[in-house]
Amino acid sequence: MPSDVRNVPDVREATFFAEARDLGALPPEGPPEIAIAGRSNVGKSTLLNRLAARRALARTSKTPGRTRGLVMFDLRLARAPLEELRLVDLPGYGYAKISKGERESWGPLIEGYTRRRRSLALFVMLVDARRGLEDEERQLYEWLGTEKVPAQVVVTKVDKLSASERGLLRNRGRTLFRGRAPILTSGDTGEGIPELWSAIFEASAALAPPPGGAGEDG
Repeated sequence: MPSDVRNVPDVREATFFAEARDLGALPPEGPPEIAIAGRSNVGKSTLLNRLAARRALARTSKTPGRTRGLVMFDLRLARAPLEELRLVDLPGYGYAKISKGERESWGPLIEGYTRRRRSLALFVMLVDARRGLEDEERQLYEWLGTEKVPAQVVVTKVDKLSASERGLLRNRGRTLFRGRAPILTSGDTGEGIPELWSAIFEASAALAPPPGGAGEDG
């Protein structure tokens, strides 16, 4: 898919909405939700800020694992197929320096959210270009498939790779993820962001409305 800046919406508002550290704290369903997950230090906050067209909506940190629950941000869009969108920042997995008990509590939280949330339009799985695609990512992608959750692999920090390295990564991604090539992005340069927005809009359009209307009032 060629990069096209016309796919990038005008983000009129971007605000913190809620944080949930257990399933009972989840807010009512609303606009389509885009969940974003990845290993610690994958560049998740930088990518979130790029999507929101803000410098510091999601806090970036040199300490991996700072996200401790589901953190939700609401966007109001113009020049886009929809007016509202919710980004959901999931806790990073991997090498976060947190207690074992807290890390283990994230699994049921993320799984419960992913299985139950009717407004979840797309699960974006981030992969660090410098680490490459690992079995952990493949297993997560396969689990999302068994749950019938639309998923998109997004490779971050591709500005650090050569053209040949990008090609190898893209080809391996097609093999691992059943022919669906990952989107190569850079939160720093904006590369790949139009393609990611296209995937977000496509998934949001395909989201079935919940029974009885467009969503619960909240």
